[in-house]
Amino acid sequence: MDLDTILLETEERMARSTDYLARELRGIRTGRANTALLEYIKVDYYGSHTDLRELAAIMVSEATQLVVKPFDPGAKQDIVRAIETAGLGLNPMTDGQVIRINVPAPTSDRRKQLMSQVRKLAEESKVAVRNERRDGNKAIDALVADKRSPVPEDAAKSAKEDIDEMTKKSCDALDVLATKKCAEIEEI
Repeated sequence: MDLDTILLETEERMARSTDYLARELRGIRTGRANTALLEYIKVDYYGSHTDLRELAAIMVSEATQLVVKPFDPGAKQDIVRAIETAGLGLNPMTDGQVIRINVPAPTSDRRKQLMSQVRKLAEESKVAVRNERRDGNKAIDALVADKRSPVPEDAAKSAKEDIDEMTKKSCDALDVLATKKCAEIEEI
């Protein structure tokens, strides 16, 4: 392994942490209806846990209402049960072949809880990014210590500086995502 490979792998893993946070934040409820709230809810469908997005079409019908149309009408009650037990505070109502879900605006206490949850997720992602920095630096140190293919000290130092710069960029991106989500939660 060479320095370029270590840098590329470290950057990819840091980017995965940022993508993970973005996906998780989409599922946190704000006052507006968003299909991402329901996409990854697990439904017990014929004995296997399946994502809701694979069992039904999820649409936003109004600013505060979601509509779920199951592909299999027999799965409607399983979907309703899964939404009720998901812990999102949503109350699904069946309306013929579709399920309607009103997304109420969260209370001020709930907003505070959601914002602390967002900050916690962002901090966990930052820890993951820092762990990737540590792993990348260890790999560089191992290359320097390897006597068979010596890496110059100045090249190793430069690579470590690049990793620190990637870490700073990733942490800044995570902060931007968290701040943006907190602003969405605060909107009424």
